[in-house]
Parts: sequence; C-alpha cells; structure tokens
Amino acid sequence: MGELTRHQARIEAFTLIFEQIMTGKASGEILVDAFDARDLEIDAFSKRLFLGVEEHKNEIDAAIGKYIRTGWSINRISRVSYAILSLAVFELLFCKDIPVSVSINEAVEIAKEYGNADDSSYVNGVLSSMEKSEAPPKDDE
Repeated sequence: MGELTRHQARIEAFTLIFEQIMTGKASGEILVDAFDARDLEIDAFSKRLFLGVEEHKNEIDAAIGKYIRTGWSINRISRVSYAILSLAVFELLFCKDIPVSVSINEAVEIAKEYGNADDSSYVNGVLSSMEKSEAPPKDDE
C-alpha cells in the first residue's frame, strides 16, 4: 500500500483512537491487533496522532471539558465525537506544523463521514470555541 493522504491517515488514527476508547486496550495492543486482524501497516502520521492522543490524554480531556456544553461531562459526548475531538485537540495543542483551520476542517469531515447527523456541527462548535478562546491576540488588538 502506498503512502496515505493526510486525510486517510487521520481516519486511520481516528479508527485506532475509537478502538482504544471502546476496548480500553493499551496502544501497543491496539497496533498489534490492527496489524494481525486487518493486516494494517500503520502510517507514520497516523501513529504520531494516535500515540500523541494517548500520551496527552489528560491535557486533551481538560481542553475538551472546557469547551463542551455547560454542565456536560466528557462521558456524555458520543464516543465517535470524543474520538474525533481527541484527535483534533491533539493537533491543535501539540502539532504546531498543522494549521488550525486544517485540523478543524478535517475533524468536521471525519464527523460527517463517521458520526451521526449532529456530530459534525457539535465537533465544529467545540473546536471553534476552543480556537477563538485559545488563539493568540492579533497584533492590531
């Protein structure tokens, strides 16, 4: 299999993150399972995202918790939305080489493809709130 596009690699990472959420398995076990069960050789970018989400889970969860609906906990978010948000928030916080708009757009597209009717607008709302709140002030402000 050739090199994945960034979009395909994000979908691969999302799938791994979702599997980890559903099974509670360690990342190493998820990667071995992916190879054994699906003969899947994990793309380097996918692995960077997947392992990064696991490594920074506490910071990512804190950021998600800060921008979800008032009175909600992370447990109330659909697992699909949580996996997508975890991936996107990791990119926003820890992948400075990826433009914020790209991370948000990719998350919304994955939510449209894998989530229910409400997931894409929910993901967009949470990430947009985070972007507005966390963005450094512009020079003219």
